[in-house]
Amino acid sequence: MTTTRSADAQHAKPLILPDDPHNQELVRQTHPAGWVNPTPRGRYNLVVIGSGTAGLTAAGGCAALGGRVALIERHLTGGDCLITGCVPSKAIISSARVAATIRQAARHGIRIPDGVQIDGAAVMERMRRLRAKISPHDSVQRLKEMGVDVYLGEAKFVSPNAVDVGGARLEFARAVIATGGRPVSPPVPGLQEADFLTNETLFELSDIPKRFAMIGAGPIGCEMAQTFQRLGAHVTLIDVAAHVLNREDPDAAEIIQRALQRDGVQLVLGAKVSRVARRSSETIVTIEQRGRSAEIVCDALLVGVGRAPNIEGLNLEAAGVRYEKQGVTVNDFLQTSNPRIYAAGDVASPYKFTHVANAQGRLALINALFVPIQRTSRLIIPWCTYTDPEIAHVGLYEAQAKERGHEVQTLTLPLEENDRAVVDGEDEGFIRVHLKRGTDRILGATIVAAHAGDLLTYFTLAMAQRKGLSSLAGAIYPYPTQSEAIRQIASQHLQTKLSSRVKDLTSRWLGWSRR
Repeated sequence: MTTTRSADAQHAKPLILPDDPHNQELVRQTHPAGWVNPTPRGRYNLVVIGSGTAGLTAAGGCAALGGRVALIERHLTGGDCLITGCVPSKAIISSARVAATIRQAARHGIRIPDGVQIDGAAVMERMRRLRAKISPHDSVQRLKEMGVDVYLGEAKFVSPNAVDVGGARLEFARAVIATGGRPVSPPVPGLQEADFLTNETLFELSDIPKRFAMIGAGPIGCEMAQTFQRLGAHVTLIDVAAHVLNREDPDAAEIIQRALQRDGVQLVLGAKVSRVARRSSETIVTIEQRGRSAEIVCDALLVGVGRAPNIEGLNLEAAGVRYEKQGVTVNDFLQTSNPRIYAAGDVASPYKFTHVANAQGRLALINALFVPIQRTSRLIIPWCTYTDPEIAHVGLYEAQAKERGHEVQTLTLPLEENDRAVVDGEDEGFIRVHLKRGTDRILGATIVAAHAGDLLTYFTLAMAQRKGLSSLAGAIYPYPTQSEAIRQIASQHLQTKLSSRVKDLTSRWLGWSRR
């Protein structure tokens, strides 16, 4: 790292609640007190603004290639994934699944007389402890050791090829904007005055609320509704749509909806939230549903209805970077209207996933440092909602494929046809593949299963390598595993193709024989 100068007075040490030893360790790793910003000397090959997944990938990659790179972060290194997203949410989902497994033990012949006793404070403490344990992976010190110049403070463009942070001017040959996004709230009267939670504040809870209302039955809402219900809360999930996860296949979403109801989540669907009010220690959510008004009383309210890009304060006009309400405007190479500057991750992408930010961070780095030839349109993007069972998807849905002019052949394998799923008691779900009719080209796939996100990788890899479904039938899969269901559906398709060819050859041979 370059020589240092006086500490940046514009950045203050963040406070993450609750202020316990775990969160203190998290802050120590990701925004250390007394950090002294380096003194910029000469032009950087790359300046990266934002240290979430996309920013860390771009900055670390540039340093590994021997480039001079600066990374600017105004809050905590690691971004949403470490602090308020993937890591903390999956930690409490893990605890909730253990609780559900114990409750369902009798189905496996295991008797647990006293049932399940949930220690909510211990669950949340475990999450904070594991988050702090993972934080060194994204720490300021690790970035420094990698050769990255880390600047803590607010970034502001001052010209098309320079950015200011804490009064220091950083000139660059190329830059990547990776400032991510933040949750937004709907324009509901009284909501802003109520003490509501978002994904940024949810994990500040030190215990499990007794009555928990959630607005938005998308991925975040469904994951957290099931999780907190399993951890002992009485959860009410509200959405204006007629069913949960309305972007997924209806029969896939129906399985998740039944699972939520089976766990005890109260679903209030086709309902509009008309008002939110605070009464003593309670929050009152007023809804309008089928012409009737009703009140939902809760101790905590989570709002998860969308995200907005973090572009305020960057002074993008000075850099000649165009942007819209949806975020920074980029082309297929992630290049902004200023050809020196790229943008990656949630600030510029319609796909708000950590793995997409990672892929775009790598793509932006390659295009920025070398020749812009890597296209985002060629990325094969999977995603997964971590309910139980999970629902995972890659590529096109059937309706999307037809809209693009494809004739579609859809294959569906119920998990009840997979031996391992049956003996595990995890046979509620299916594997579905959409093919271009007459070929084995995979257009898209959906899996509903206990570990759908893991199983989906088979299809994602085949699509990325432009391999057809038949290619997945040739490998030997361990038996019994749920992954064998991939071979089952691929083999079914292959047998259909072979049967058709055999019949054709037989018909030709018989015709020749008669002649």
